[in-house]
Amino acid sequence: MKNLASFFHMDATKSFETPETKLHFLDYWRIIRVRKTVILAVFLLVAITTTLVTFILPPTFASVVRISVQKDAGDIPGINTVQAYASFDPYWVQTEFEKIESKMILYQVIDNLKLSQTWGEKYKEGELRRDVTYALLKRAVTVNQTRGTSLIEINVESDTPDEASKIANEIASVYKDSRIKRWEETSRRGLTILEQKFETNNMEIRDLQAQIDDMKLKLNISDIDNEKSILSSPIEQYGLRSLDAERIRDEAEYVRMDSIYEGLIGSSKIEQRKVIRSALPADPVLNQLMEQFSVVEVRLSAITNSYSFEHPEVMAVRDSINTLNRQLDEHVDGMIKGLGISLKSRWAALSNLTYKVSQSKSNDIYLTTMRRPYFQAKRDLENLQLTRAKLADRIWTQIVEDSIPRNLIVEILDPAEPVMRPIKPNKIFNIGLGVMIGLAMGIGLAFFIEYLDTSVKTIDDVERALQAPVLGVIPQNVGYLINEGPDSPHAEAYRVLRTNILFSLKDPKLNTITVVSAGAGEGKSTTIFNLATVFAQNGSRVLLVDSDLRRPSIHKILKVSNSIGLTNYLLKQNSLEDVIQTSPLATLDFLPSGKLPSSSMGVLSSAQMKELIRDLKRRYDYVFFDSPPIMGVSDASILASEVDAVLQVIQYRRYPQPMTIRAKQMIEKVGGNLLGIVLNNINMASDENYYYYSGYYYDYYSKNDESKPDEEKGRKTAPEAEEVEIKPKY
Repeated sequence: MKNLASFFHMDATKSFETPETKLHFLDYWRIIRVRKTVILAVFLLVAITTTLVTFILPPTFASVVRISVQKDAGDIPGINTVQAYASFDPYWVQTEFEKIESKMILYQVIDNLKLSQTWGEKYKEGELRRDVTYALLKRAVTVNQTRGTSLIEINVESDTPDEASKIANEIASVYKDSRIKRWEETSRRGLTILEQKFETNNMEIRDLQAQIDDMKLKLNISDIDNEKSILSSPIEQYGLRSLDAERIRDEAEYVRMDSIYEGLIGSSKIEQRKVIRSALPADPVLNQLMEQFSVVEVRLSAITNSYSFEHPEVMAVRDSINTLNRQLDEHVDGMIKGLGISLKSRWAALSNLTYKVSQSKSNDIYLTTMRRPYFQAKRDLENLQLTRAKLADRIWTQIVEDSIPRNLIVEILDPAEPVMRPIKPNKIFNIGLGVMIGLAMGIGLAFFIEYLDTSVKTIDDVERALQAPVLGVIPQNVGYLINEGPDSPHAEAYRVLRTNILFSLKDPKLNTITVVSAGAGEGKSTTIFNLATVFAQNGSRVLLVDSDLRRPSIHKILKVSNSIGLTNYLLKQNSLEDVIQTSPLATLDFLPSGKLPSSSMGVLSSAQMKELIRDLKRRYDYVFFDSPPIMGVSDASILASEVDAVLQVIQYRRYPQPMTIRAKQMIEKVGGNLLGIVLNNINMASDENYYYYSGYYYDYYSKNDESKPDEEKGRKTAPEAEEVEIKPKY
């Protein structure tokens, strides 16, 4: 255990080490304890406000209708169309979201449910404008997609459960009707256009047919010639070169088809299918059978992974494959036979064409010239008739498709129902969130205030900022020791301070001390009064001088008159014996400030004051001078320069550090001998940094009956005083 006095004793020439500024867990806990009022106030404010708002807010109910949406398509494929299976398109679903929330849908809902009148009466504003009602409704509607599906959820919030469900169902119904209506209108417009084109085409066919009949009479074309030439122009039918070219083409085609036929005769069934599909013109029946065969094979491959070969479904698919194979073989055999017959027909036609080449030399020029317009008109008529057939087919297809029931492009799966439990406000969640936010804001604000607070908080703050030792730590609510007596727990704090002062002074001749502070209210007068009392209780002859001429206060503590005092002596109006007064302590004398004339503001800097200090040094063991704040007036600086030693009082968490640093600099600037710092008004119970002092003063000394060794033994020398050993925190 270190001796308390030796712990606080520091060499004046030794440089002061700055402690590291690392925050420990206890530092955070200290901040929370010191700022607990702020934390509690913010916590209660936020928590109570959240609770009140939660209970004041009107309840909000929600209803959800879930619908299935698909692109427009028929349940049964139309004529000449193939059923298509579209993949999932997220952009299309998002587009439907926007359509549901569009004015086209919501305006209709507003009109159907008369929401403008209903909500106008609810808000007591009459009938609302349609756009205002739309804005309110859109804010209450939320459209989402059910996770992992293409289903759409329409969520509607309202202050009544019935209204929420009614609006949700109406939105789904209006959206469904609009989709069906839009498809019907599109289909009807397309059918009208097709019918108009069909009538125009009929008129053109009738006109052209009349022209062809006239040309037929004029050119004397018989029906037989007409039938022979229906697919070719006169120059191609009777022209020598055209006939010869046609003969060459037919002959080449005959040779090609004959080679294909010979190859098919000796090939397998599989090879025959491949050759026919690649070499011959496309056959719809064969293609359809092949496609069906591929589909069934894929189906068989898929189910064999799950079922055995004896499974009924597998056997059914295999029977389908056998049937398709048989149909394919029969159809291929028929095509081969047809190809043989076609070859014979082509050979006959080729022979006939060769004959025609020789017969066409005489009438080629005549017939080509005369009948060309006729056959050109015939081709035009055929094109118009082909167009009419296609238009008729498309019109009939559209009529059939319109009569086919549409698939459920919008299906309402789960209609909305009234939900009696409100979704807002969520009281438990809101209150819990308010409690957490309030606590977080309170703690955050406490740390923020602590961050902004640059006042002195710990001994480390002083030693780091002022580079000066802390000689004493004074607890809160300290009274005047002259009234409390030497056994007061507070007296021990001043006895520790007295001991440290004695060790710091070293030379007994340095016996004039003043206590200064940066600002008012830091406990400077109380500190110097109690310090003088402790020295007097120790048996020393002590004089306490109230040199705070502007705001004297010590005479009020001693309850004596302040009519004459220091100013009267310095102005040579009274002698020293006249102005010094006694106190309840036999060894403590008091020199009040006296009245300060306005014409004598600089009296402390006079030669008379310096002479007084020298005289008092000889008369008393210790002389203590009270002073005004050093940052306020010059009197404190003058006293600091004239006395032997200066103590600087710093009140816990009162003034910012720059102010205390400035006060220290002013003491050093005037040549004052700063012994150290006194930390005042410390809350021992709530600050762990000073818990050692609290335990020391209140636990140890409350059990020690020998609390007056100084009064019994008289004044001791500095090395002998206060030999109590403690373990300091810092």
